[in-house]
Amino acid sequence: MSLTPLSASELIAHLTEFDTIIDARSEAEYALDHLPNAINWPTLNNQERIEIGTLYKQVNPFEARKRGGFMAARNIATHIERHVLDKPRDWKPLAYCWRGGQRSGSLSLVLSQIGFRVTLLEGGYKAFRAALVEDTAQQVARLNFKVICGPTGSGKTRFLHALSEQDAQVLDLEDLAKHRSSVLGAIPGLEQPTQKRFETLIWDKLRHFKSDKIVFVESESKKVGNLSVPLSLMEKIRNSPCLNLQLNDEERVALLLEDYSHMVCDVSYFCERLAVLIPLKGRAVVEAWQKLARAGQFVPVVMDLLQQHYDPAYLQSMQRNFAQFTQMRMLTPDNRSVQAMHKLASCLLSKQGIGEPDHV
Repeated sequence: MSLTPLSASELIAHLTEFDTIIDARSEAEYALDHLPNAINWPTLNNQERIEIGTLYKQVNPFEARKRGGFMAARNIATHIERHVLDKPRDWKPLAYCWRGGQRSGSLSLVLSQIGFRVTLLEGGYKAFRAALVEDTAQQVARLNFKVICGPTGSGKTRFLHALSEQDAQVLDLEDLAKHRSSVLGAIPGLEQPTQKRFETLIWDKLRHFKSDKIVFVESESKKVGNLSVPLSLMEKIRNSPCLNLQLNDEERVALLLEDYSHMVCDVSYFCERLAVLIPLKGRAVVEAWQKLARAGQFVPVVMDLLQQHYDPAYLQSMQRNFAQFTQMRMLTPDNRSVQAMHKLASCLLSKQGIGEPDHV
């Protein structure tokens, strides 16, 4: 029998050493956030957890533990039958639950009795979460960032993708947040992750980056949709060197109509999102935009949105928040196409060297 406790701070350094990371919490807890690459083997599922909690409060803890023990034993047996019977003797799992270790401890005890080398996370997810918050600041401090700036529609996300496809290190916060970071930025059919999940996804990306290579990131605001960027990361981004991506207005409008094609296909949704701007732009202006949109005239609407709303707000934000905004280097792709962005990315990377943070 081998059952080894491990602190959350130690886990941070040894996370890749386990064959399987098992989250023994309920499905709902797992969905809110979990360790990277963890799989969910609930010791008590959603309904059972509610039932035992109610029994604990309304009857007494002893009766709750008896009932919970039966449910946990049944669920653990099912997990072993489904997932463990084919595991070799040298399989090394890590297990955790919320905090106290009862749920993961029960599972780990059975696995260790079988003969597996099981590691149990001390303090569970709660301890891991505290260690992650602390380590995120340390990861940010060791990295060098370059910020891709540019007004709305200049192709920043396309350029980041082009950089990533050419093996540059890219932190795409909008992708992690499932949001395009604007009033119209919600992506239909995609819910944003929870704040904790967002922060775990960011940390997991940061820890894999090499410190001798630049990390490219977009000039985001403090919030991406409903999610907040960690303060240490936001401060580092805002004090990092900037690159200014520029397209002419016609190309920007065309790019936005391509990237937001769902708006064109669902005019009612587009008009609904425009209504959010009434407090800022006034009812008459927004209703004029909505009228044009319903008539299928999207180009003048998008052009007005850029020139009257997005561009002034962008300039004010950059001047106020990005320390090196006035010294940033201009980048001008031939056009909005993916091919043009790849060409520009190749040119940038070949001139500066991906592994030389001080060249641009």
